[in-house]
Amino acid sequence: MIFKDIKPIKQKLFTIIKFISIPLITSAIGLELWNIQTVTTNSQLPTILTPALILAHIALSAHFVEGIIAAFYAPAQNHNPIKYAIYTFFVGTVALLELWENRNN
Repeated sequence: MIFKDIKPIKQKLFTIIKFISIPLITSAIGLELWNIQTVTTNSQLPTILTPALILAHIALSAHFVEGIIAAFYAPAQNHNPIKYAIYTFFVGTVALLELWENRNN
């Protein structure tokens, strides 16, 4: 069967996404803080960073919503809702998929 080797591939892909997501979301937080600092000091971010700032807004918003969803469903899986929400905020959709995969097993 062609699909019998999907589980190891999925685990490797999830691990790679986790390692990439954490520094990217941390960088997005840093970019947002820099943007707030520039607004408060009446300066400007370099215009080349505008697309990155837009992506940071979108990513942080999506991860925030995912964290809220994780906090809601985590107790059903015997996870601490605050810890799992923070984990989901930094990792993203992969953490939700892991949570729901454990729920179905």
